[in-house]
Amino acid sequence: MSYRSLRECTDDLAAAGHLRRIDAEVDANLEVAAIHRRVFAAGGPALLFTNVKGCRFPLASNLFGTLDRARFILRDALESVRRLVELKIDPSQAARRPLRYLAAARTALAMLPKRVRSGPVLAHETTIDQLPQVKSWPDDGGAFVTLPQVYTEDVERPGFAHSNLGMYRVQLAGNEYAPNRQVGLHYQIHRGIGVHQAKALRRGEPFRVNIFVGGPPAMTVAAVMPLPEGMSELGFAGALNRRRVRMICRGKELPVHAEADFCITGVVEPGLLPEGPFGDHLGYYSLAHDFPVLRVERVYHRDDAIWPLTVVGRPPQEDTVFGALIHELTGPIIPTVIPGVKAVHAVDAAGVHPLLLAIGSERYVPFLPAARPAELLTQANAILGQGQLSLAKYLWIAAGEDDPQLDIHDIAAFFAHVLRRVDWRRDIHFQTATTIDTLDYSGTALNEGSKAVIAAVGPPLRELPTAIPGDLRLCDGFDGARLVIPGVLAVRGPRFDASHDRGAASTEVRIARFCETFCAADALCRFPLIVIVDDAEFAAATLGNFLWTTFTRSDPAHDVHGIEAFTEHKHWGCRGSLVVDARAKPWHAPPLVEGPAVARRIESLAVRGGPLAGLF
Repeated sequence: MSYRSLRECTDDLAAAGHLRRIDAEVDANLEVAAIHRRVFAAGGPALLFTNVKGCRFPLASNLFGTLDRARFILRDALESVRRLVELKIDPSQAARRPLRYLAAARTALAMLPKRVRSGPVLAHETTIDQLPQVKSWPDDGGAFVTLPQVYTEDVERPGFAHSNLGMYRVQLAGNEYAPNRQVGLHYQIHRGIGVHQAKALRRGEPFRVNIFVGGPPAMTVAAVMPLPEGMSELGFAGALNRRRVRMICRGKELPVHAEADFCITGVVEPGLLPEGPFGDHLGYYSLAHDFPVLRVERVYHRDDAIWPLTVVGRPPQEDTVFGALIHELTGPIIPTVIPGVKAVHAVDAAGVHPLLLAIGSERYVPFLPAARPAELLTQANAILGQGQLSLAKYLWIAAGEDDPQLDIHDIAAFFAHVLRRVDWRRDIHFQTATTIDTLDYSGTALNEGSKAVIAAVGPPLRELPTAIPGDLRLCDGFDGARLVIPGVLAVRGPRFDASHDRGAASTEVRIARFCETFCAADALCRFPLIVIVDDAEFAAATLGNFLWTTFTRSDPAHDVHGIEAFTEHKHWGCRGSLVVDARAKPWHAPPLVEGPAVARRIESLAVRGGPLAGLF
């Protein structure tokens, strides 16, 4: 479907039974987000809040709340975009199968942005405080735009071809921001907007930024799409919407998306101000840190403006669907980018960046069986050199030849495949004092931490226990062992001693003593992976709990230990089980918890006959 506006999309969803209007008064402060979370968890419809307390604009949420609905919104374009991906992989297909790619020319034309002199978004001007002040979690630093499309251009090569459209957090109010004159821009490392700002700073030129909100949903998808640097998101949005993106170009002003619902224009000021906290997609708050500030010049909105929003938190959330959609569209490209790599999966349940799973190949000596990981390690380094994949913290990679049926998305089976084959004496490799995700607080400082590559190849070395053996014993202070999945054991450890500094001997000694208590021949070491946690019952209750607890609460260089550990020629390994300390540490960000008063209010609206009845 080619939409000219967000309202066309919401009308289409309503007509197809994919959207529910909420006419009862709701508060943008916490209540809308609480409703959204419950409806998403129930697999419910998109929502249109028509009566927002103290705000004249309606709010739309959960538009992409299910993969089926995301496909419905983009239904007329998905196949043609897949054809373009196929041609990128193998351009010769166009000559061999011309009828299959007949529509590719039309799609390519839609990828060319169209310059216009005016558009609906310029119909009215307003101020920041008149925009919906949506707050998602109790300790958020203020109201945020959660589905922004942040547009910048390269000052050295201005124009659409080298522009960037990204989804970077925008704080509308709170902290030290001057009301109506300043908003916060939070963008992490390895983002296109940072490249543009660096060039503007070098040239001493103003760095102009336009923030679009709403418009055809294809623009939102394009803003979250991890496209290669230099590839235009505007072009991708045009392909997804089967319609050229109309951009208002007037003199030296930065172009404005003509069909957006809202647009905030401004210039990034010198200096930084605290931004945050914000309840983020890892399931914790990202804390207040200094980030760039946009000096607001104009705030525009169209006649029938709708404010779209999403809510992030511990996965799965709506951004999980974005990830699945991205994989559908771009997954086939991976083998063409990294030779030998067959698939890569950024695990949503672990917060995406903390954990990658990959299937590679061992082809270095094809006439001999692989004796140890070789090409897999080359491929692992290549994966960690690709864009946002470089922010990964743990990368588990297996050779596809060992099991051609191995499914990258069957996480439990993938772990079992690797754990049957891994040799901890040689198969774990660390990168220390490097970069990790800005939102990950398990490391040594903001953006700083370590990585571990776990590579496995060859026939199985062990069978994985599927129950806790009767002769299993633990040491003092550790108890409550629970089986997570075959081969993985969660053990409750003593609470981290918050009176000591980060990395202090208190925690190192306790985990070291645990490891020193056992040898590789003990019953405990039948489990190749042991995770020390604060609550073993919680960690073992679901696969999602295990993934979230283990990989968001550990930094490989600090928190990976082993039974009968050794270091040889600067390589670390262990002869017994690998032990991961996934307890909460004092420097970790706090987990997200919904306020009880808001929860009671929302539940009261969902009773039989209430305005939210039947939604969750």
